[in-house]
Amino acid sequence: MLIVEVKDNEGIDKALKRYKRKYQKAQVIQELRRRQHFTKPSVKRRNEVLKAQYKQQKQQEEGEV
Repeated sequence: MLIVEVKDNEGIDKALKRYKRKYQKAQVIQELRRRQHFTKPSVKRRNEVLKAQYKQQKQQEEGEV
């Protein structure tokens, strides 16, 4: 949980700006998006292999033309 203490004679705008900056540094949104979808390591590896095969096939087709 992020806590920002408002200092004496500090406007709410300035405190809000400090909160937003602290929020960005904590990378809360990026972490939530990353955790939204989980892919098993085996599925991730299979996708990498399929992608590599596709790239290799495209390069071979390009070489034939």
